Amino acid sequence: MPRKPQEPLNLEALMGNKPPQALDVEEAVLGAMLVEPATIDESMEELSAGCFYDPRHRKIFEAMSALVNEHVSIDIVTVSEKLRSRGDLEEIGGPVELARLSQNIGAAAHIEYYIKILKQKTIQRDLITASYDILKQSFDESTNVDDLIDNAQTKVFAAIQNNVKRDVQDIGSIINTVLDNLQELQNITGPSGVPSGYPSIDRVTQGWQKSDLIILAARPSVGKTAFALNIARNAAVDANMPVAVFSLEMSADQLGKRLITTESGLSREKIKGGVKLESFEWIQLEDTLKRLAKAPLYIDDTPGIPIMEFRTKAKRLVKQKGVRLIVVDYLQLMQGPVELRGLREQEVAAISRTLKATAKELNIPIIALSQLSRNAVQRTGGMGKPQLSDLRESGSIEQDADMVIFIHRPDFVGMSENPEDKEKAYIVIAKHRNGEVCDIEMKYKAGQVKFVEADQSLDIYAQRGPVASAANEPAPGASYQDFDSSQDF
Repeated sequence: MPRKPQEPLNLEALMGNKPPQALDVEEAVLGAMLVEPATIDESMEELSAGCFYDPRHRKIFEAMSALVNEHVSIDIVTVSEKLRSRGDLEEIGGPVELARLSQNIGAAAHIEYYIKILKQKTIQRDLITASYDILKQSFDESTNVDDLIDNAQTKVFAAIQNNVKRDVQDIGSIINTVLDNLQELQNITGPSGVPSGYPSIDRVTQGWQKSDLIILAARPSVGKTAFALNIARNAAVDANMPVAVFSLEMSADQLGKRLITTESGLSREKIKGGVKLESFEWIQLEDTLKRLAKAPLYIDDTPGIPIMEFRTKAKRLVKQKGVRLIVVDYLQLMQGPVELRGLREQEVAAISRTLKATAKELNIPIIALSQLSRNAVQRTGGMGKPQLSDLRESGSIEQDADMVIFIHRPDFVGMSENPEDKEKAYIVIAKHRNGEVCDIEMKYKAGQVKFVEADQSLDIYAQRGPVASAANEPAPGASYQDFDSSQDF
């Protein structure tokens, strides 16, 4: 017979050992609550029914909790009546047992110590229960290993976290903490978060902030992946911050070619092999790719990655590689919980919530790319500028996100016929939970798959010209693989 969700495991029967418990302390706490009103509030705030191992004690505490919620005072008479109405009075031993508890109390001044003991015993029992569940799942051959790892981490974390409550803080201590943080920020010359590499964006965001979920959305082919890769590259190469990219749409090789195109300044056609490279361009590649090859940039191109597998890999990357930023390309290609398959809106909502929970748990920013609905290009007003309502398949994406950013290119959506607007792009910050919303003008260099500041030179490599170093020139027709593979990149 399956056990009820709220019914605790019979640890003694399962393990053959008596689980951690302190029945005398349980009696002391319940007795104090029956006769000392001053102990009730603290006990109710710190304890739950699960903190009592004895089922009879658990029922008594539940009856007391119900009385508190009904604003009824707690004493032997009221608790007896509540237990009788719930059909539990005889099971706990009747009014005689309550009278015995009221006589078997410790000093009310020691209630804080008693509560601490009960919470410690509860954590021990919860960890044993979590371990048993993990053990049982581990023997199940049908269990996915990635799901098993994620569930194991979640159960152990929950066993600890559920019994750790944060105290109410007075405003003075909060102000001191804020001032200490402010003092630390005075010594930081750049953004407080992970820098985007674009000063105009960092002025608004102060970098991508810890625990934030940032949604980057646009219609297909507008430049979502290009902009996300620019951001990942800037953080990994320029700031030397470990970054992970989960690419569900493009392969690692395709992303590599895009990064090489952006880094080298050579055209996409040459990197793809459609146009042959000149001899000096091979040297340009070798010169410009050294920093990229050494950068702490990690790419996972698992197609349709399940959200639980993503969580497991993300935790491992943060723990082992010290990853500071995660990019997901893109949200709608992830697989949600199995039970929600076919319910697309609910599945996307679950994916969105899990991404936000992961960002908060790992305390790092996550940038998730998202598609926009066709309404973004069919709208007649606003120059085709995307709106929050255009986010595709689920309104929960907007709700879960700390920041929503759109990429808007007027020329691409046919809203501008001016040749000078061909490369004009706007980074539209449409939602910013901790800052302002605004439009930031930029330029998109399609040939280099690169976004640049509006006032920045578009091609710094074009100014360099041919590399006049005959000694280092490879033979005509040589490939990049012909370079010395032992060279330290």
